[in-house]
Amino acid sequence: MPTTINVKHGNENLVSQSGLLPVGALLKSINFAERFKNLPDVHCVDPNISHGEILSSMLGLICVGKPDYIAIEIFRQDPFFFTQAMGISNCPSQSTLRERIDLIGESANELIKEASVEMIRGKAPAISPVQTSVGNYIPLDLDVSPFDNSKTKKEGVSRTYKGCDGYAPMFGYLGTEGYLINVELRKGSQHCQKNTPAFIQEILKLTRQITQEPLLMRLDSGNDSQDNFEIIKKYEGVDVLVKRNLRKESLDGWFILAQNTENVKLIRCKHKSVWVGQTTVDPKGHALPRPIVFKVTERYEEKGEPLLFPKIEVETYWITITGLSPQEVINLYHDHGTSEQFHSEIKSDIGLERFPSCHFSSNSLILHLALLAYNTLRIIGQISLEEQDENNLPVNRRKTVSRRRLRTVMQDLMYMAGRLIYSGRRWSISFGKINPFAQLAENVLHRLRCSPG
Repeated sequence: MPTTINVKHGNENLVSQSGLLPVGALLKSINFAERFKNLPDVHCVDPNISHGEILSSMLGLICVGKPDYIAIEIFRQDPFFFTQAMGISNCPSQSTLRERIDLIGESANELIKEASVEMIRGKAPAISPVQTSVGNYIPLDLDVSPFDNSKTKKEGVSRTYKGCDGYAPMFGYLGTEGYLINVELRKGSQHCQKNTPAFIQEILKLTRQITQEPLLMRLDSGNDSQDNFEIIKKYEGVDVLVKRNLRKESLDGWFILAQNTENVKLIRCKHKSVWVGQTTVDPKGHALPRPIVFKVTERYEEKGEPLLFPKIEVETYWITITGLSPQEVINLYHDHGTSEQFHSEIKSDIGLERFPSCHFSSNSLILHLALLAYNTLRIIGQISLEEQDENNLPVNRRKTVSRRRLRTVMQDLMYMAGRLIYSGRRWSISFGKINPFAQLAENVLHRLRCSPG
């Protein structure tokens, strides 16, 4: 017969976000709070709480999935653990946090990105490339993802291409693990190509501070612009894969071209026929500045229903790497779709799709803090995978994984309950006997504190 478990109230010092300890260890390794002592044109009337403490506090909230100002009040009831874990002296109030974020605005964005790059360079495990028949390339995926902030009057909210009111920030991810290198908050109605050349130039500059390995930048059809190619070709060891924008090109013309092009791979099945190949001319016979990889599909059935007339679908790609087969190019671009998962982790796992402020500059700052929080959780997750494999810890999943989702990191490591103990003039935290992740958490924290930055 099951035993009834009753509720009992005690006076122990318990914490439910012990995962802030490795977060604080990472911030300490890059002297995060010290970087914001002197912000230009930012004058604070309350010197008791520094800019670094404000930004560290907001970063801590984002790391536990609570990117709202009011969430800081939970930690103010007993701020000892929060302040010690994050390496700060004071825990700000909700109003102080809101007012200072508005005051700092976008003036700290560049410093945050520099801190993030330093943290990835010093603490992240090896960045994994994609393998091709002509060599390995570290992917650099750039993409825009709409953030739904409908039914609000926030500054910059406007109609996005997804049909909702919100923002349309741009993101740049490095490696198959998806480290976030650069972000830019944009109005919802802004075209994805606007300001993209400057974004590319900045992300390449930041990336080269992390790795000198060959890069493959992947872009969607909205960024099919000659301006982007002009920027990228100035950097050595950087190739580009872009899905072409067909614009007003004839689909029937591509269908005829695919049928008449030599060395085309034809795949026929019951519901469709697919032509995959490469060409140096467009459907009108005009020479192209570089070869194009194409995939033309003639579809006879859609959603289980036969079509009266076959439907033609066309995909074309620019690629600056020579020697790759057309199918390999297409597979490389489809792998670019993994960045949609990274967007989802920021929106859903961290909970940042709806920004907390009504000011555009404040939301831009919070997005940059989310960049650092995202990379912090990503590094903790990747290190936990290595520690789990090296020490055969009994928390293996049903299948081998190469990347741990942020939600899993937060559930397994960030939300761990612990008991604060003061003994022998030292503070320690006890995870308890039944916690299966206790040893893993200890190994991750020890590695972050002891390994050189």
